[in-house]
Amino acid sequence: MRIKVLAFAASLFLITNSSAEIPQSTSTTSSSPQAATLLAQSAKLLTGSGAVSDVTLTGTVEWIAGSDDESGTAVYKAVNGAHRLDLSFRNGTRSEIVSTVSGVYSGSWIGLDGISHAMANQNLMSDAGWFPAFTLGNLISASNTVLTYVGPETRDGASVIHISACQVFPNLSSRTSGLTQHSTQVEVYLDATTSLPVSYVFNSHPDDNALLDIPTEVRYSNYQNVAGAQIPLHVQRYLNNTLLTDLQFQNTSLNTGLTVTQITGL
Repeated sequence: MRIKVLAFAASLFLITNSSAEIPQSTSTTSSSPQAATLLAQSAKLLTGSGAVSDVTLTGTVEWIAGSDDESGTAVYKAVNGAHRLDLSFRNGTRSEIVSTVSGVYSGSWIGLDGISHAMANQNLMSDAGWFPAFTLGNLISASNTVLTYVGPETRDGASVIHISACQVFPNLSSRTSGLTQHSTQVEVYLDATTSLPVSYVFNSHPDDNALLDIPTEVRYSNYQNVAGAQIPLHVQRYLNNTLLTDLQFQNTSLNTGLTVTQITGL
């Protein structure tokens, strides 16, 4: 089965999780104070004493899709409201470009053939998760985000604190609200010792089926202090529990004056 999903391309993975019906919206409309406090503390650790307005990360990438295993270079650029990931390989470049202007999401992925493909709306409802400082910041700043404290867990052999988040839409019909809320559902796992994010989990979806869930996870490790901010230099994305993208960043630049236009080219 070939399925277009968030990051760039058609998947070669067997889809095992699907929704039989449109999810119903939750009755909870307020965040857990404990969850909100923990997430705010983690976000503060990520940015340090100053604000992070933009970031540029460069390094290497391994792209694994079935029998296709390629290595190349990676450049990630982001500001609040837009991000771009360019992966360069021997036979071409893959790119992911997402922006939010006046609350309206838009995104595209470009394959090795150089053709741009629009991302489906259901794949733009949750943050791509590449840069956790912006990912957590977006969760905290959204007025309709509901945070739930799930509690201590063990994940991949490490002690973590699990926080669940989604956006609620009380002005939408029950049917539409349930589906939209489901598309924004994410799970954040913080290291129990450092409070830094170690995992960000959400669902991707085929372009033509918002009810079909494809488990997606971004893992963060090798945090380094850069100008007071904590930056994960090792970022991995798993699709349907299989490693798809393995990023190893070597160089970091913060607050260089990047703009949304410079990132998106629009």
